[in-house]
Amino acid sequence: MASRFSRALACTTLLGLLVACSNDDFLPDPTVANVVDTLTLFAVEGTPVGTPSGYSIIDGQAVRIDQRPDFDFVYGLPAGVGPSLLPPGALGLAQNLSLRPGILEPSDGFDDLEIAQLNGYRTEDTISVAIGQTFVARSRVACGLGVPMYAKLRILSIDPLQRSVTLETLPNRNCGYRGLQPGLPDA
Repeated sequence: MASRFSRALACTTLLGLLVACSNDDFLPDPTVANVVDTLTLFAVEGTPVGTPSGYSIIDGQAVRIDQRPDFDFVYGLPAGVGPSLLPPGALGLAQNLSLRPGILEPSDGFDDLEIAQLNGYRTEDTISVAIGQTFVARSRVACGLGVPMYAKLRILSIDPLQRSVTLETLPNRNCGYRGLQPGLPDA
C-alpha cells in the first residue's frame, strides 16, 4: 500500500509533466519552411485514372488516389452539389481513425490566416467550393507525436470542361506545428 507521501509525489510529478507538455517546448525544431504553392486537382469521377484527384498535406502535393490511398481530401463533382472537397470520411474511408482528416472554412482570408484551429473540422461532409474561398485542412495522423499536419487552401479557379480545380496551398509539414505563414513556423 502506497503512503500518502508516495501518492502526493506521484500526483505532483504527473501534474508537472502535464504542465510541461502543455506548451510547445517539447516539439522538435521546425525543419521544413512553409511555402505557398499552386496545384491542380481533377475530379475523382469522370476524369482519366492517371490524373491526380487527391491532396496529401504530409507530402504537400497532389496525388493519384489509384496509387496512394493516403490522401487528406479529394476534389469531386457530386451530382446535385457541384465542385467540392471531400475528406476520406465523406467517401466512407478512414472511419476507424480517432483523428480524421477534415476541412473547415475559417473567417480569415488566405493571407490573413496565421494559425490552424485545433477543432471544428468537417470530417464526413462534402464541402462545396467556389472561386476565392479559403479553407484549412487537417491531415491524417502524421508523425510519431500522433498529431496531424495542417494546410491552408484558396480556390483560384474551377474548370468545368477539364473537371478540375486549381488551388493555392500552404502546407505546414512540421510535426506538431499549426502556423500557416511562409517560412519556418514558430507555432
